[in-house]
Amino acid sequence: MSRAIVVVGAGPRGTGFLERLAANLPELYGQRPLDVHLVDPHPAGPGRVWRTAQSPLLWMNSRAGDVTMFTDETVEIDGPVRPGPTLAEWAGIDGHVFPSRRRQGAYLRWVHARARAALPPSVTVHEHPTTATRVEGPHDGRQRVRLEGRAAPLVADLVVLALGHLDARPDERQRRLADFAARHGLVHLPPGFTADCDLSALAPGEPVLVRGLGLAFVDLMVLLTEGRGGRYERDPEDADRLVYVPSGREPVLHVGSRRGVPYHSKIGYELDGERPPLPRFFGPVQVDALRAAPGPLDFRRDVWPLVAKELGWAHYHRLFSAHPERTAVAWSDFEEAYAAAAPLGPELDALVAAAVPDPADRLDLDVLDHPLDGVRYASADALQEGMRRYVAADLARRHDPGHSPDLAVFGALLSVYGQLARLGDLGDPGNRWHGFFSLLASGPPGPRLRQLLALSEAGIVRFLGAGLTVETDEERGVFRARATSLPGEWTEARALVEARLPEPTREHTESALLRALYEDGARATDAGLLAVDPGDGRVLGRDGRPHPRRFALGPHTTARLGGAFTRPRTGGFAFRQNDRAARAALALLRDLCGA
Repeated sequence: MSRAIVVVGAGPRGTGFLERLAANLPELYGQRPLDVHLVDPHPAGPGRVWRTAQSPLLWMNSRAGDVTMFTDETVEIDGPVRPGPTLAEWAGIDGHVFPSRRRQGAYLRWVHARARAALPPSVTVHEHPTTATRVEGPHDGRQRVRLEGRAAPLVADLVVLALGHLDARPDERQRRLADFAARHGLVHLPPGFTADCDLSALAPGEPVLVRGLGLAFVDLMVLLTEGRGGRYERDPEDADRLVYVPSGREPVLHVGSRRGVPYHSKIGYELDGERPPLPRFFGPVQVDALRAAPGPLDFRRDVWPLVAKELGWAHYHRLFSAHPERTAVAWSDFEEAYAAAAPLGPELDALVAAAVPDPADRLDLDVLDHPLDGVRYASADALQEGMRRYVAADLARRHDPGHSPDLAVFGALLSVYGQLARLGDLGDPGNRWHGFFSLLASGPPGPRLRQLLALSEAGIVRFLGAGLTVETDEERGVFRARATSLPGEWTEARALVEARLPEPTREHTESALLRALYEDGARATDAGLLAVDPGDGRVLGRDGRPHPRRFALGPHTTARLGGAFTRPRTGGFAFRQNDRAARAALALLRDLCGA
């Protein structure tokens, strides 16, 4: 009997799994016949997010040279290394540019075709351009995958879920806002993928409240300005400054968030010289100890102190090695005292204060996380000026090698996320860690923030500040917003956009497949993530046991990683996960064949 695998999701993660399946197949499965079923309503390779049929104005959030779908010698895997080109090498473009998502989609389509071509003739690939709605079957038997629009299920020996980012049904708060908008003839756009949203209801010249300053906001900003015919010109007297020339079709975006600031700019230089040796204070030893500890984890209590010390280690190692003139003690003395100090507290604070004279050279994670805490502005105009200064200062710092400890911290953030993937449930119900990571490591390209400054100066974007609250006014029939940065000031609009992706959720996920999994006993964390074995990605039940025939990879799981793609020569945690899952799947199939 021919064995079969169903892979639900043929986007980047499903493609990565397929590449590892092809690489490991000769060793673990040989020339036995195998059917591989790929289920995805979106194009194989790019999937939904990276499809080539989207606006050419939308960019990747990574430089072309920082994106690869292939393993290299730095990746610790049991399977064979199969090198391949980065996006920049494949496309023949400058590795420092931020390419369009269309171009990344073309790269992913090519990677997918290459992975399929690497499969031996004994493997037959079947594509099903539809949606999987349910997985059924016993722990010790074949699985049945129900498909939308098809009566007969796909029958397979195992299933791999590579679902990517998922939509969510509105929660109670969003339903109330939508009902209010419907009663009063207003516009309300709930959390979602900006590229998929119909923005035509946002009228030219009209105020729009926007809640969120992350990457979804950047897409919104682009589509409502350049996407409506506006353009940027260089200031002839300042080459770094842009001037926005409006088309007259733009709405006015009044934007705020919990923090009140956009994500930090991508760093615009390379790290030369000595790099911090990572991991140091948050590595396999610490993760093993956390996994062995009794009871559930509490991220703030158990994990964050170790993470904070790791980030601080990277920061100060780089400061002392690259900028010793800005330190007051010998590195050997600081290193010994830092290692002995408690992760958080007055002892560490005193050590840093004595060793690093300038507060601007110290790593203050609380200030980074909440830069506008306690900041109040006397007027809306003062707030605009203050925010423009903040964004301009961030751009200057993130492109100045004199602040290279920032790039060292970026490297430590990637290292930490890879270690966290081994923990599973982090005990972080609000996903605060992921938000903090995104603030520091997943910000927009520098040119996007220069465009934001130009839009602010043109009056197309108006900042609202931090601590944003949105209310409804039944009497006036409008949305109203205020922020702690500008006490007593309200902004009214007939349109509200939630500029953010839907949070992972068990109760409100749009995925019928996931809802069915949870009903059948799969475990979801308080943060709304599907629980998986951090080793090979097998889906965990509520009893903690892994399902031998069901695997899950990607951002909907407890083994999710910080970035969508892997940077070359960084160890590739996603490659490691894909390799382990592929090898476990092939070993199971081999055993079923009786070998």
